[in-house]
Amino acid sequence: MKKAMSLALACMMAMLMVLTAVPALAEKTVVTYWSNDRHDEVYMTAMIDKFNAEHDDIEINMVIMTDDFENSILLAYDGGTAPDLVGQSITLKNFVDYGAVVDLRPYIEADEEYQKVNDPFNHAYEGLNSIGDAIYWVPSGMRSGVRIEYNKALLAASGFDGIPASLPEYIEMAKKITEDGKANNPVTYGIGFTSSSPFERQLEMMAQVSGVFYYDYVNGKFDFSGYKPFLEAGRELVAVAYPDQQGVDNMRAQFAAGSFALWGNASQEAGVFTNQFPIDAFEWGVAPVPSLDGEVKGALQVNPNKGYVMLSSAKNKDAAWEVIKYFQSEEFLKGYLEGGYTLPITSYMDQIIDKSKLGRMADFSLLDYESVYPAVPTINLIGDDYRTTLWNAIMGHIGIDEAIEDLNTRYNAAYDEDISLGFIQRLVIADYNPLQPSAGTVTWLDK
Repeated sequence: MKKAMSLALACMMAMLMVLTAVPALAEKTVVTYWSNDRHDEVYMTAMIDKFNAEHDDIEINMVIMTDDFENSILLAYDGGTAPDLVGQSITLKNFVDYGAVVDLRPYIEADEEYQKVNDPFNHAYEGLNSIGDAIYWVPSGMRSGVRIEYNKALLAASGFDGIPASLPEYIEMAKKITEDGKANNPVTYGIGFTSSSPFERQLEMMAQVSGVFYYDYVNGKFDFSGYKPFLEAGRELVAVAYPDQQGVDNMRAQFAAGSFALWGNASQEAGVFTNQFPIDAFEWGVAPVPSLDGEVKGALQVNPNKGYVMLSSAKNKDAAWEVIKYFQSEEFLKGYLEGGYTLPITSYMDQIIDKSKLGRMADFSLLDYESVYPAVPTINLIGDDYRTTLWNAIMGHIGIDEAIEDLNTRYNAAYDEDISLGFIQRLVIADYNPLQPSAGTVTWLDK
């Protein structure tokens, strides 16, 4: 018995020695990423799963949240529960002033491969993704300016074969399609608007290509006066529009169901109407937004997108940078761009991708008058912002002249106050060209 016990004890000790000699498996560093993008969820999830399977040191945890994104991040930051990375859809200056974001320039300068693929120094836009020499996120691609997506069958039934170049003609087309649609069962309409930033998705961009913008770069002040004819046009369009302004996804679903003929949104709609709300009951077309008189007098705003911001509270910043590098690697971006989730922003990736795979994204290829606008200073505004106020004017809740005067007064008073307090500086571009908004010389004034 004693021999058996001694043998058992010896075996146990030997096993213990073997176990203690084997190093414990290191726990993965979890990098949490918050996104407010849902249109690319399938691709992002698949590629994150691939990364997690191939790496034993880092694990990516993606969380998608589309409601109150910016405030949710700041609340989590204050509460010590913030993610490591967030999508770039934030007001950059607010986060920089809060000390909540990390300057990525040191990481970028040390990584030649990242520079080759993403060309970060040529895509640093003051106030948008950079402030001074600091770069807080780098765009992977760009979202086109707004286009008009249209139901070819509904247009043809009313005698139209495309989108006219001028706003008055566009209005008359919407009116006729709505009038003809009364005979359909169910009734169909000429145009639809969402309750989510409706002014931005069509009328504001029609104003842009007409040379109208809400900030006067030459004189360094806000000026909403040029919007008057677009507000009047908006009233005419709303009168013949689908009668229920719902959230953007609900209205996308209504367009896909053939409830109305004209819808305005940017290049993300290529993926939306291919995957999220696939259109198979009719042919749909894509056309530039009309201008006031049919002539292009200003640039259509394009938005660099799909960037990644590192929060200063990230516990392992090197691991977070490795995730950014993966999301913006050549392999990752090739699939992302060929999947039609965004348009290429660098000439390098534009040459790498197989453009035959772009599908409907090809219809959103950039126009020669699309450009990035210099970021307008963020002010401490009291009351509704301009998009809300202008839509209220379109809906008849406030007079058009009254709305414009109100905005000019409130915006410039807040701007002057913030400048006097040293919160911001006045942005002036004396040689500003509305067709090439990023080409001018930026000056910052203290008064």
